[in-house]
Amino acid sequence: MQSPENSLLLIGAGLASALIAQRVVATGQAANVTIAEGSATPFGEHTWSFHLNDVGPDDLKWLEPLIAHRWAGQEVRFQKYARRLASGYASLTSQSVLEHIRSIPSVRIVTGARVAAIDPAGATLEDGTRLEAHCVIDARGFAPHPAMVLGHQKFVGLEIETETPHGIKDPVIMDASVDQLDGYRFVYLLPFSPTRILVEDTRYSDGDALDLQALAADISAYARAQGWSIKRVVREEHGVLPICLAYDAEGYWAGQRPDIPLAGMRAGLFHPTTGYSLPEGVRLANLVAHHWQQGTAELASIVKVHALKRARQQGFYRLLNRMLFRAAEPSRRHLVLQRFYRLPQPLIERFYAGRTTAWDICRILFGKPPVPVHRALACLTEQSLLNEKEPR
Repeated sequence: MQSPENSLLLIGAGLASALIAQRVVATGQAANVTIAEGSATPFGEHTWSFHLNDVGPDDLKWLEPLIAHRWAGQEVRFQKYARRLASGYASLTSQSVLEHIRSIPSVRIVTGARVAAIDPAGATLEDGTRLEAHCVIDARGFAPHPAMVLGHQKFVGLEIETETPHGIKDPVIMDASVDQLDGYRFVYLLPFSPTRILVEDTRYSDGDALDLQALAADISAYARAQGWSIKRVVREEHGVLPICLAYDAEGYWAGQRPDIPLAGMRAGLFHPTTGYSLPEGVRLANLVAHHWQQGTAELASIVKVHALKRARQQGFYRLLNRMLFRAAEPSRRHLVLQRFYRLPQPLIERFYAGRTTAWDICRILFGKPPVPVHRALACLTEQSLLNEKEPR
């Protein structure tokens, strides 16, 4: 059993727990960290990416051991517009995260740890095993809630090895020059080597149904269209991320236990529009590193205040999501993003980082919107969506 004074228990082996564990250790605190994961595969099969400007120089230093790949720039492609941005980009993979976290002597990962109950002093597993700690954090991933009205970002990714060099130098964040299917569709490209690349087919859709075989076939067709011959498929990843259209944050947190801190997607800490969760995870990891030794209940109160503040600050992103999902026709959603990517690079960087300014908001909304005005006006407030008995 861990000593109560310096023990931290993280429930769920996902990105949020990895960031918290790494940040706590990086501070030099004498902490014993346990990450309890219900499945047999901690950190799953994922790629977590971020723009280097999403985090500050100090944060980038402690993140560095988790990073698998870095690039100096990125591209976007639309049917009538293409652009290269000189914004650095980086990716963490499940493998890079697992290898580093496992290498930290003061961190242990417990797999097959299905939690039956959590309390401020620890967690009881389904098999009766008791894990105790001075501070306990619930980071078990996103859970749908009536206080959130959602769209969905669905994706299937295949990391492939090509017979000959694929020719992609920098990540292509969005290749929306493809046929628009099931809402806003784009292909996401991460080049890991001259012949290895992650090709991800992504849809911003109203429904959450994910046809793995159909999207994998679309990826193969995309590869053929690029002139790539697939030598082998290295791995596959897939998921459905929440895109938040409306959020009653006070209502959400009123339904949570006041003495158990939440982290990551479970705390609603993700970018409402992009689905990126690392920048918010870094913010929370810094907060936890400074306050976890105050104990579970005290940290729960601190995290709640932080999450409510971020929810207020993210209202503009939810407005844009309502424009995208409710005002724009599904087949024309790509025009909204095409227009956005014509804006100045610093504005785009602040948008992804979740630091959009009042001037940025004016600049984004200035001019004729690529959606019908009457439908745009109907999307201005969140409450009407929250009042719907059956969200679309």
